[in-house]
Amino acid sequence: MLQQPAFGRRVRKLRLARGLSQSALAGDGMSTGYLSRLESGARQPTERAVTYLAGRLGVEAADFEETPGGSLAHALSLAASTGSDSALETLREALAAEGQESAPLRWQALWLLAAQCRVRGDHTGERALLEELVHLGDDVGLAELRVRGLTRLARCLRSLGEIPAALEAAVGAHLLARDGELGVEDRAAVLLALVSVEAEAGRMPDARAHADELTALVEGGSNALWAESMWTAAAVRVRQGDYPGAQRCLEEALEKFDSSEDLVLWLRLRLAAGRLHLQKIPADPGAAERCVTAAESALAFVGNSGLRQELTALKADLAFLTSRYDDARTLLGELALEEPRMTYRDRVRLDILRHQLRILSGDDSGVRGLRALAEQAQTDANIDLAAEIWRILAEALAQSRLGSTPSAAN
Repeated sequence: MLQQPAFGRRVRKLRLARGLSQSALAGDGMSTGYLSRLESGARQPTERAVTYLAGRLGVEAADFEETPGGSLAHALSLAASTGSDSALETLREALAAEGQESAPLRWQALWLLAAQCRVRGDHTGERALLEELVHLGDDVGLAELRVRGLTRLARCLRSLGEIPAALEAAVGAHLLARDGELGVEDRAAVLLALVSVEAEAGRMPDARAHADELTALVEGGSNALWAESMWTAAAVRVRQGDYPGAQRCLEEALEKFDSSEDLVLWLRLRLAAGRLHLQKIPADPGAAERCVTAAESALAFVGNSGLRQELTALKADLAFLTSRYDDARTLLGELALEEPRMTYRDRVRLDILRHQLRILSGDDSGVRGLRALAEQAQTDANIDLAAEIWRILAEALAQSRLGSTPSAAN
C-alpha cells in the first residue's frame, strides 16, 4: 500500500514537472483541497484517488512508489550517460520537481544543465544555474564542489563582461583551492579562470605570474586542460604585446592536442590562432585564412551556434584587414540577424568593427560609437578592453585623416 508522506511528495513532483497547478490536476473528479492534503501527507490516498491521479498524470499507479529523489537520480543518470538534448530536458523537469532533500544530486544536475547552456552560448541561463549551484556547494560543504562552482561562475561572469563580480568569484575559488589542498585539475581550472579575469581587469603582472604558475602546473601534458592552459598563457602574452611568445604557446597546443579528445576546444584553438595572426605585427592574413578553413571543416561536426558566430566574426575581421569592406559589412549583417551567442568581449569586437567601417565611410557616428564603447568598458572595470578600444579609435582617426588602410580590431 502506498504510504504518506512519500506518496504526496511524488504526486507533487510529477505535477510540477508537467507544469500543472493543483486545480488543473484535480480537475472535476477531485477537490483541490483534498489534493492539497494528499500532497502534504495529511491524508492517506484511497485506491480510487491513486487511480484517478495516475490517469491525470499519465503514469501507472506503481510510479507513485518511487522513493524521494529517485526521479532526479534516474534523470541524472540518463543525462550523464547520453548527454542528449531530450535527456537534459528531462533532467531540467526532474530538477524543477525535486525538493531540497538531495543537495548533492541537485548540484550534479545543475552542473550538467549549466554546461549545456555554456555550449549553446547561453551565458545568462548558465549564470542563473551556477549561482544556485554555488549556494548548494556551500550547503554540501565539500571544498571541491565549492571551488568548482565558483570557478565556473567566474568564467561565466567574465563571458558576460561582469569583471568585478568575476574577479571576486575567481579570487574566492583560488583561496579555497589553496587552503583545501586540492588536486592538479581543480587548481589548474581555478588558475585558468583567475588569469583570464585578471587580464580583463588590467592586472597584467598578476595575470602573467598566475599564467606562468599555471603552465608549470600542467607541464608535460597534452590533454584538454593542458591545451586550454597554453591558450590562456598565449592570451596573456598577446595583451602584453609579446606576439612571438603567444604564437609559440598556441603552436605547441595546436601541434600536440588531438581533436578526438575535444573537438570544440580544438576548433577554439584554431579560432584563437586565426585571431592572433590578425593581431600580430605584421599581420599574416594568409595564416589566418588557413585557420578559418580548418575551423570551417571542424564546425560541420560540432553544430554550435556560438562557435559559428565566432568564426563569422573572425572572417569579418579578416575581410576588413584585407580591404574587402563590402564582405565585412555582409558578414556583420548576417550576425545582426541572429541572437548573439558569443562572449561580451566578442560582441564588443563586432561593435568595434561596425564603427570602424562607419569611420572609413566618413560617418562621424563611428567615432562617437567607439568612444561610447571605451567609456562603457571603463565603467564596467574592463580596463584591458577599454585600453584596446581607445587605441583603435586613435588609430582609426589617424588613418582616416591620412586616407590609409585601417587595421582590424584585435
